[in-house]
Amino acid sequence: MYLAQVHVTYKPSILDPQAVAIKNAMHRLNFDQVTAVRQGKYFEITLDVPTTDVAEAQIEAICDQLLANPNMETYRYEVKELANQ
Repeated sequence: MYLAQVHVTYKPSILDPQAVAIKNAMHRLNFDQVTAVRQGKYFEITLDVPTTDVAEAQIEAICDQLLANPNMETYRYEVKELANQ
């Protein structure tokens, strides 16, 4: 069993209006030292596969086909083997 932790965010060239609104709210709360905010999506996916290589291949496919829009978003992930349950 493997656990994949996936982070999906907008590419740096894409305007992120929600992050801009969050930053503006932080400034209104006097957190003026905040210079940038990026928001995104986080997923934890458990896979029952035989190897790390298979888990990573499946996560790549899931991210490319479902979780991230490759035109606007980028993703990164970490795959960890779970202790025997």
